[in-house]
Amino acid sequence: MLSLMRKHAGTWMIKIILGAIVIVFVFWGVGSYTSRRSGKVADVNGTIITLNDYQNSYTNLIEQVRQSFGNNLNDELIQALQLRKRALDQLVDRALMLQRAEKLKIQISDDELAQTIRNFSAFQTAGVFDNQRYLNTLSRTKLTPETFEQQQREALIIDKLQNFITGNIKVSELETRQWYKYNNTKVDVDYVLLEPGNFKNIEPTADEILDYFDQHKETYKTDPEIKVRYLHLKPEDFTARLTVAEEDIQDYYESNLEKFKNPKTVQARHILLKAGQNAKPEDVESARQKAEDVLKLAKEGQDFAALARQYSEGPTKDKGGDLGTFSREAMVKPFADKAFSMEAGDISDPVRTRFGWHIIKVEKINPAKTLSLDEAREDIEKTLKTAGSKNLAFDEAEAVYDGIFEGQNLVDIAQERNLKLLTTKLFPQKSPPKEIKDGARFASVAFGLPVDEVSDVQEFDDGYYLIEVLEKVPSKIPELKAVEDRVKKDVIKEKQDAKALSEANRFLAELKTGQPFDAVSQRFKLAPKKTGFFKRNESIPTIGQDAEIARIAFNLSDDDLLPGEPLKGQKGYYVIRFRSRQEPELDGFEKEKDALRERLLQQKTFKAMDALLKRLKGESQISIEEGFWQS
Repeated sequence: MLSLMRKHAGTWMIKIILGAIVIVFVFWGVGSYTSRRSGKVADVNGTIITLNDYQNSYTNLIEQVRQSFGNNLNDELIQALQLRKRALDQLVDRALMLQRAEKLKIQISDDELAQTIRNFSAFQTAGVFDNQRYLNTLSRTKLTPETFEQQQREALIIDKLQNFITGNIKVSELETRQWYKYNNTKVDVDYVLLEPGNFKNIEPTADEILDYFDQHKETYKTDPEIKVRYLHLKPEDFTARLTVAEEDIQDYYESNLEKFKNPKTVQARHILLKAGQNAKPEDVESARQKAEDVLKLAKEGQDFAALARQYSEGPTKDKGGDLGTFSREAMVKPFADKAFSMEAGDISDPVRTRFGWHIIKVEKINPAKTLSLDEAREDIEKTLKTAGSKNLAFDEAEAVYDGIFEGQNLVDIAQERNLKLLTTKLFPQKSPPKEIKDGARFASVAFGLPVDEVSDVQEFDDGYYLIEVLEKVPSKIPELKAVEDRVKKDVIKEKQDAKALSEANRFLAELKTGQPFDAVSQRFKLAPKKTGFFKRNESIPTIGQDAEIARIAFNLSDDDLLPGEPLKGQKGYYVIRFRSRQEPELDGFEKEKDALRERLLQQKTFKAMDALLKRLKGESQISIEEGFWQS
């Protein structure tokens, strides 16, 4: 082994082999170093937030929001949600909380950190922490162990701080009951809808179009655009350079032997008679007796699968109770303990779990087995080639960046190393080049660079990138001629909206004179509608989700039937009138009490932490780099 390490010192092979060793040191607190080739964005009491920190925070936030909005997430929505500000605010809040924790001497031991990470199911194989799986998982998520562990340590510290600050927060029975009543009260209202689109035959004059454009020029500004040159180093392009030696395969096998151990598994069927954890004793006993009756039939020789289809109350009923092949860790402990103590063909007595009573039939036992080197050879070679190719691609990217760092230009280095440079056309951030797999992230990095500066090595799912901005075209206000059709449409929309609001105000004014709702509706040629009863946090029947309309509706009463003004909704202007209020019965309170109390506790906790952060910000020296928001 030692001779092998000397032979391959500094190569991709050793990097892979050492991974399992390095992880141990990382766990137990041996120091780490993270290189940051990025500028300063903000200073929080001396804690520096780098551009790299910000880009990572912003990218992660974008991805989180994209999961909710999907393809509807565009530049306009990003601006509306203030995601750039939120990304920086998160980093500032984190810095402040870590500083407060340090003052309070709140720490996380290496043992606590190690145990937390070991408990991540994503890093486990058969319920046991797997070093190689840990490294592979982090690699897929573009994280080094050092960075991930530091993040986890900080998260645990912040969690401890939160528990320290909010540990004494309580929610009373009265608060919970009041909240239940608040959430479950219902109202019913009449309404009419005046839709702007229904007002036709509006034709703006040339002067109106010009005046509108002069007043709203900023609306029509073009998006900033950039042109970039980039180097894309794909791991698969380096595979041909690799030759995996037999001794490398053997060494990897010996160093990762646990990975090739397949635990004992069982193939079985079961019949479940439900009796949950909170079931009454008499129901538990009834289910047990039923299980005994079914067991008797099974032991008399009746087909087990047929019995499962007839009597089982579990999700595998239609499959004859077939559970397939499973490991011990895949099942709850009482079930697993019994199944793994049986022989093939055995039928168990009823076994109690939190789900109920199980009758188990073991059909096949697969003993624990360690794959031989020959059996594992193909997978090992593939693993080594994949990891080796990635390492070679990264080394090449780092070599290029080192040349840039030493004063060479990207074009010359690419020519020297026979690497292909690619150049984009001008593009706005919201429309990155289609040939880039992760275009949004690529654009985010590129737009954060000044002209003629090359990024540091960027790791994407499809390889490594170095990006150089060649040209930046700032946003500009176009001539009216170029956007006249857009402006005309906007003027028409504005006039339609004004007409709808005017009619809604006239409608409401007539209602306030005491005239019947239906009669006024008829005069205005509108169809009056009733919502039916709805709760304040529910979607309003026939209207949809609209928090403002719901808020106003719940403020109305028999003594105050009408709002002060029409209500702007997604479809147009609503005029509503109170019909009735329905107070909730308290029968359901006991069932919801615990969940409500938990929600109220979360709200109080959030408010307490928000108050702490506001106070810390007021006491702190926080500076944002000049020009950052304009960059």
